[in-house]
Amino acid sequence: MSHATYELKAETRERVGKGSSRELRRNGLIPAVIYGDKQAPISIALSTKDVTMKIHAGGFMTTVAVIDVNGEKIRVLPKDYQLDPVRDFTMHVDFLRVSKDSKVTVQVPVHFVNEEKSPGLKAGGVLNIVRHEVELAVAADDIPEFLTVDLSGHKVGDAIHISNIKLPKGATPVITDRDFTVATIAAPAGGLKEEEGEAEA
Repeated sequence: MSHATYELKAETRERVGKGSSRELRRNGLIPAVIYGDKQAPISIALSTKDVTMKIHAGGFMTTVAVIDVNGEKIRVLPKDYQLDPVRDFTMHVDFLRVSKDSKVTVQVPVHFVNEEKSPGLKAGGVLNIVRHEVELAVAADDIPEFLTVDLSGHKVGDAIHISNIKLPKGATPVITDRDFTVATIAAPAGGLKEEEGEAEA
């Protein structure tokens, strides 16, 4: 279900601070931190090129990685990263240590399929996406690359709720107090192509 784990080589950083971060960046490295799992955080340095490539490839925040820190292999999930706003390279990454059973919270993108099988969209209705991503609590090893919403049979006025979406086993939405809406099929501003519009009025 989730995509293959990848590995990054890293070294520990002895010095931490503004000056040493600048020096790292000059050498093509970025500072990063591995924290969590009730252990002390480790400050590391990673190849800027490798990390920036992974971020641009997509799925960065939902893929478990293995970081080889001086020979010790640590399983992690990226939790946060900063890009340089001007030059679009990675400035810093926070990684969370994960074990097989770690439950993590991730934002998972939503994909919509079978638009051509939706009577509402065929009649000129508009797909109104309320949430492009859904926050899930899920086991680190079962993070889905995306959630799929099947639009087959949906008419104008339909709302697609989180309960209509098949979640991977063990995954639960972080919002639990209501069956929230992920998308709706709205009538177009100018009215529908068929009589469907008048029947509603």
